[in-house]
Amino acid sequence: MRWRPFKEICANISIRSSVLIVNAIALSIFIILIIKARPIFSTGSLFHLLFSSSWHPYKGEFGFFPFIVGTLEVTALAMFLSVPVCLLSAIYLSEYAPRRFHERVRFGIDILAGIPSVVYGLWGVIVLVPFIAAVGKALGFHTTGYSLLTGGIVLAIMVSPVIISISTDVLRMVPIEARESSLALGTTKWETVKHVLLRESLHGIAAAIVLGFARAFGETIAVLMVVGNVVRIPRSLFDPAYPLPALIANNFGEVMSVPFYESALLFAALILMLVVGVFSLISHVTLSKIIGKGAR
Repeated sequence: MRWRPFKEICANISIRSSVLIVNAIALSIFIILIIKARPIFSTGSLFHLLFSSSWHPYKGEFGFFPFIVGTLEVTALAMFLSVPVCLLSAIYLSEYAPRRFHERVRFGIDILAGIPSVVYGLWGVIVLVPFIAAVGKALGFHTTGYSLLTGGIVLAIMVSPVIISISTDVLRMVPIEARESSLALGTTKWETVKHVLLRESLHGIAAAIVLGFARAFGETIAVLMVVGNVVRIPRSLFDPAYPLPALIANNFGEVMSVPFYESALLFAALILMLVVGVFSLISHVTLSKIIGKGAR
């Protein structure tokens, strides 16, 4: 009994220290990226860097617009493909699926979430690239299969476990009384889902989608392997793209002899960190509010 206060103090100190260390690491990464990226601003203004399409590092021209557009398009396409499927899957798992089936499916979803991204990339190269090439040629597009569409499909599959898991948990947090009250008024099961459950869990589902967006926005290896990596703005789904994470992964080992190249790539990393950080913060704040509301 005499040792209990001492143990609680030690546990408190350990927990707070761990939180401080994690936050200090994130802050130090952010500060280092800012310091390392500063030299790139001597080549042009921030507006010019973000909206110029001229990317010629050996000439000192660093226009990030094609990479930003490629990142946004492949991420938006992934979310467009994944969100409807994930939402319907979450509704079925939380409201319609038998308990045993639900447990088995959740186990499979957890496995999908743990698969390394390079495995998704290899699957995309082996299966999706030839398929997209055949579909594109059948539709009259000249494509190798390494395209915006291929990257979007791979990303959609990768973010689906995150969105399904969180959306299912949010739907299951809606009080049972809300379901019973709605059914007692004579509504059907689907009407209860549509007008009660989805309305009550709307913010949580939005947070899950935002978290999936953040995961997709920063994904590197899988997208790099299937998206084509051509420095130009895609004009169709079958054109290649070049997202920011792929730019960093492809070129960072070759920057030593080119002035400002390292700074340019670290500026790209800073953009990614800011966007992913903001969207992750939004989703976590929203989920925290929902959990707090459910606890009350």
